[in-house]
Amino acid sequence: MSLSSHLTELKKKHEHLSMEVEQAQRSPSTDDLKIAAMKKQKLKLKEEITRLTAEAV
Repeated sequence: MSLSSHLTELKKKHEHLSMEVEQAQRSPSTDDLKIAAMKKQKLKLKEEITRLTAEAV
């Protein structure tokens, strides 16, 4: 997998997770720990995107 396609895939995952977090926050039945875990995963994806982008330059 090329770097650009890998970055594109990571960005898609990040965006999808972002939408899931927003949806979960609107639902009163969603567990706060689940939301926190999704936010951590989202942050890890963002850090990986940033790291790979910096390495590509």
